[in-house]
Amino acid sequence: MISKQITFQRVRLPKQIDIVVQLANTIWTEHYTPIIGKDQVTYMLNTYHSSHTISNEVKTKSIHYYLILQDTMPVGYVGIRLDEKSLFLSKIYVLSQIRGHGLGTQTIEFIKELASSNQLEKIMLTVNKNNSSSIAAYQKMGFKITDELCADIGKVMSWMTI
Repeated sequence: MISKQITFQRVRLPKQIDIVVQLANTIWTEHYTPIIGKDQVTYMLNTYHSSHTISNEVKTKSIHYYLILQDTMPVGYVGIRLDEKSLFLSKIYVLSQIRGHGLGTQTIEFIKELASSNQLEKIMLTVNKNNSSSIAAYQKMGFKITDELCADIGKVMSWMTI
């Protein structure tokens, strides 16, 4: 049974960054290898989910990271950027064994509260157009595809907003 005690812990310390990197390696390798291939996953982990990159983003406050905790166990993480009129959901990743039990919905509610408390009008995110399970989950939570873009990672991403 999945615990209902979910909390979000702001990432500020090197130990927390290490946990985010460990989660990223597990989640990306398992979930994204079939979608974008091993080489692209390795590139993404080394470029966007490395200790160096995350440490820099935390230090400069360009991305705010939150560990998703089930009781005291880290089960995922979120990265957001606060823009002038919107919250950009840069990262939302959850361990596979936890998915499908409402954690995504709880996490999106947390994101909505962050947007509201910062008086931001909308939430935006990008998702790989071949990641059909995530697109379906986002749409179920009220997101709509508003555009497509070709990101510099070489894959076409769908731009979604709520």
